[in-house]
Amino acid sequence: MNQNYNNVPNNNYNPNYNQNYNYKNNPNIPSDYRPLSPWAYFGYNLLFAIPLVGLICLIVFAFDSSNINRRNYARSFFISLLIIIILIIVISIIIAAIAGSTTRGLLYY
Repeated sequence: MNQNYNNVPNNNYNPNYNQNYNYKNNPNIPSDYRPLSPWAYFGYNLLFAIPLVGLICLIVFAFDSSNINRRNYARSFFISLLIIIILIIVISIIIAAIAGSTTRGLLYY
């Protein structure tokens, strides 16, 4: 099966590729580029969920360069947190405007 879905020969196929290879313990990968385990992502989610300590750790990890994968994960978590905060503010303003316009007529009675 040396073809892709378009029936074009796939020249990048490597029959010696091992899908079960553990990249985490590879000594050839520099420590800056070591991948994070799924448990590390789970632990960072728990850490970032702590109200004040999590925010401080999130900012520190977002600017830290000791592990590129952790830094990128912290940055993506921080950006998603900012997007959620902005959405909450916009929805709150819309709800307040709707509630203000519906109760304005009730004040005259």
